[in-house]
Amino acid sequence: MPDLLLELRSEEIPARMQRKAAGDLKKLVTDALVDAGLTYEGAREYWTPRRLTLDIRGLNARSSDVREDIRGPTTSAPEQAIQGFLRKAGLASVSEAHVHSDPKKGDYYVAHIVKPGRPADEIIAGVMPGIIRNFPWPKSMRSGVASAKPGALRWVRPLQSIVCTFGSETEETRIVPFEVDGLVAGNVTYGHRFHAPEAITVRRFADYVANLEKARVVLDAERRKQIIATDANNIAFASGLELVEDEGLLEEVCGLVEWPQVLMGTFEEEFLAIPSEIIRLTIKTNQKCFVTRKPGAETLSNHFILISNIEAKDGGKEIVHGNGKVVRARLSDAKHFWLRDQRDLPDLDTLKAPAEKFGLDLAKPLDQRMAKLDALNVTFHAKLGTQGQRVERIRKLASELAPIIGADAALVDRAVVLAKADLRTEAVGEFPELQGIMGRKYAALQGEDAAVAEAIEDHYKPQGPSDRVPAGKVGLTVALADKLDTLIGFWAIDEKPTGSKDPYALRRAALGVIRMLLEKNIRLPLGSVVKDADLVAFFHDRLKVYLRDLGARHDLIDAVLTPEADDLLMVARRVEALTAFITSEDGRNLLAGTKRATQLLAAEEKKGTVVEGAVSADLLKLDAEKALHAAVETATKDAAAAVAGEDFRFAMEALSMLRAPVDQFFNDVLVNDEDPAIRANRLALLSAIRAATGTVADFSRIAG
Repeated sequence: MPDLLLELRSEEIPARMQRKAAGDLKKLVTDALVDAGLTYEGAREYWTPRRLTLDIRGLNARSSDVREDIRGPTTSAPEQAIQGFLRKAGLASVSEAHVHSDPKKGDYYVAHIVKPGRPADEIIAGVMPGIIRNFPWPKSMRSGVASAKPGALRWVRPLQSIVCTFGSETEETRIVPFEVDGLVAGNVTYGHRFHAPEAITVRRFADYVANLEKARVVLDAERRKQIIATDANNIAFASGLELVEDEGLLEEVCGLVEWPQVLMGTFEEEFLAIPSEIIRLTIKTNQKCFVTRKPGAETLSNHFILISNIEAKDGGKEIVHGNGKVVRARLSDAKHFWLRDQRDLPDLDTLKAPAEKFGLDLAKPLDQRMAKLDALNVTFHAKLGTQGQRVERIRKLASELAPIIGADAALVDRAVVLAKADLRTEAVGEFPELQGIMGRKYAALQGEDAAVAEAIEDHYKPQGPSDRVPAGKVGLTVALADKLDTLIGFWAIDEKPTGSKDPYALRRAALGVIRMLLEKNIRLPLGSVVKDADLVAFFHDRLKVYLRDLGARHDLIDAVLTPEADDLLMVARRVEALTAFITSEDGRNLLAGTKRATQLLAAEEKKGTVVEGAVSADLLKLDAEKALHAAVETATKDAAAAVAGEDFRFAMEALSMLRAPVDQFFNDVLVNDEDPAIRANRLALLSAIRAATGTVADFSRIAG
């Protein structure tokens, strides 16, 4: 079976686009080949900063013949209808059609069309120009002389060459010729821009990879990442240090080099007085370098790891020197930001009004920044007001939540009024991802309570499913108030998530609220806080997703989650207890009996039968129904008491006592008795079963 090698070589592709682009190329090409009638054994994509490569193995040399039957009109149809059929089927005359018989409709024409298969080369050459021209780059550009012409090729960076070879291992490969904007596919590529700029002729994937390696290009991105990670850890270890790993940065630098060379640089120790987070982001953002630390240390060392694309003759001394100069300059700027944020603002006299509004101490730098944030009327959202107005809302909401969570009200209030203050610091202005982190550091410097400082950082958490929830009660209160204010506000202005669009990350905010409530065992009646049934329903949807991700069955969630349920912690506990119960033998059997009772009731209610609300003991004639009646009364009382005490496991145990009497009832008792009064009484007994189990869950929603 032949193999296909495809390479699209260009100027440097932005690192963030490479992985997806290679995946898009694989999907577009394989989908197009399959749609054209070809099959293949396997396909794998590769990428470097300057090329997207596709290796397709075991591709058919030719597509299969396709037979198509086109049914036409009856043989007695008007000539006009027959001629239309001939044109549609591509037949020259009716003699080329076949006549089939239908017992009901009589004889009719059928055209048996055989479309012969095509060579794979022809198919590949036919689909590739369109794929390249319509490639889904987030951003693209036109280049060269041809760019002035209408319909000129747009590519992420100027496309320079195309390799497209096809053939089996036992034969010489051949070029699949096609042309895109003056570029003709061939069998020539180029290696490293500086180390090996000469042309390389390739045949198939194996020699293509080997020749690129000789030309200082590591094609496999995962192997480049492994080289970088291993060499970086080794060079750090050799200096008595450990690498501070950063998967995102590793992915990025892998997309910047074709021949990774790992080097170590240094900067002056005086810069270590800057917080480690600022140092790391400064070096990462500006120079794409890794930072190091002493093994087990929390603070960084003054050594950094850089990744070069050049194997320098001097061992990389000049490269290290050049990077070191830039790192020092950037750290000097960062130190300037850090120190200026701790100084007084020059316009303190203009900040007295916001200081009074929020109870701020203008002798403290972070308080000054909060006053400045309010004074500048910095917009949070055009329809939701300024950041200062938002802090006022969060402050009010947090004061209501503090007693529910058991947090110190004064510390909560202080944390709220300082939580957004670092948005006006120069450090956060330079590195927005440090908001909260810098607020905590500046709060600690000005002597704030440790719980307040911690809450300033933690109030943004959790920012995703893998992020931790706030550690302390003060932080939990502020984080809940912050996220609830966001959700309440955007619901009020009708800016809700739609389909896959969620520009304000409201799903993430709701998930954060759910995680805090469940992981920290917080009882919060959401309905009294959000006062919007639609928003409560949104929380229900998010809770379903969260519980299903934890392994809960969707039908058990539906059995517990009613539209009125607004205590999400209790919903989760009910689901947990129901899951344990329904997987036991008693639970499974009770479920079967309850479903039988429910189905009988539903059938009667559908007929319009009015089921009595109470059971008459005088009409109970058989031992089985008397026993069931007694068991239902006991189970109802015990289950209701257990639910009131929030002991859902005991509630399930109380219901499990119904299993035997329910089974016995259906074995010994005929519900549809000839006596209407007895029949009605037995239906009321079934209704009592449904009501008893309904104190815990709606058993009719449970599958099985």
